[in-house]
Amino acid sequence: MEKKPNCPSCNSPYGYETDNGLTCPECGFEWKVEEVGVEVGFVVKDANGAVLQDGDSVVVVKDLPVKGAPKSIKAGTKVKNIRLVDGDHNIDCKIEGFGSMALKSEFVKKA
Repeated sequence: MEKKPNCPSCNSPYGYETDNGLTCPECGFEWKVEEVGVEVGFVVKDANGAVLQDGDSVVVVKDLPVKGAPKSIKAGTKVKNIRLVDGDHNIDCKIEGFGSMALKSEFVKKA
């Protein structure tokens, strides 16, 4: 069974074939497989919309509570050498005093 590409508009995996190509049931977007092209990977943006890359340094923009820790990560904490991963928490990093963490890109800005 051939895997159909995700919707280019909303990234839904539920696109179905129609006479004109593919249609997304979630947003109604219609496209042809030939028009989409090859994906070059996922893009991770910070709170300000700047594109992040592996190895970048970021600054936390909001106090972040940590489950099981007595204190939160304070706004202004600088995190060096991030690694981007696919998922809800799309930044893996090590924070001094906390160890390995997974952060959401919406709570950091590029340093």
